[in-house]
Amino acid sequence: MDLSDFRVLSFDCYGTMIDWETGILANIKPWLELRGVRIKDVEILEAFGSAEAAEEAATPHALYPNILARVHDRLGATWGIKPDPEAAAQFGSSVGNWPAFSDSQNALLRLRGQYRLVILSNVDQESFAKSQKCLDVDFDAVYTAETIGSYKPDPANFAYLLEVEQEAGYTQEEILHVGQSLFHDHVPAANAGIATCWIQRPSLAGTHGAAKSPATSPEVDFHFTTLAELAIASGN
Repeated sequence: MDLSDFRVLSFDCYGTMIDWETGILANIKPWLELRGVRIKDVEILEAFGSAEAAEEAATPHALYPNILARVHDRLGATWGIKPDPEAAAQFGSSVGNWPAFSDSQNALLRLRGQYRLVILSNVDQESFAKSQKCLDVDFDAVYTAETIGSYKPDPANFAYLLEVEQEAGYTQEEILHVGQSLFHDHVPAANAGIATCWIQRPSLAGTHGAAKSPATSPEVDFHFTTLAELAIASGN
């Protein structure tokens, strides 16, 4: 298997292109400290990953800002803090302020010359539009949890990806899914028979990052630590 075998790169966004760990901590850590709660960054991220997965599974039709607001409430309860609706709402709307990784824009622009670039993200259209402005890259298609009606790792998200890309003229064998999260992306993509490329960004929370840890570690077809490495390996 070679990167030149593919015509479509489907991307996770948060954790892969956008530095969600920095964005999460920038919102949650000061809020905790103002209430006299000192928690290690890794513990915040671990708690976030579990809470986010639980909320996405429980309310698959909820928009991502509402998911994040309820995650905020869960995190507060974890450390004995009463609900704070204003802070929860601010956290829910913070996605557009999460920074891009320094290599994301240039790598994506380089990859555009060789591949169709598609987003498959656990977010809503409005939040992604804000992140897209941060990335300043045009994508050929954007498929979000809002569009699909479920959140990864639900198999429906990858079934949707395959269906719409096949309608656009691309075969399953021509699609490579690129992402950081083993839990959200690599396990369900592998189960769907889609080739995968793991972007293992350095993380305070270990190999699974700010996402929930998967029950099993999936096999991946390609493995890089940055999108820049993927672009270089693709000959761009």
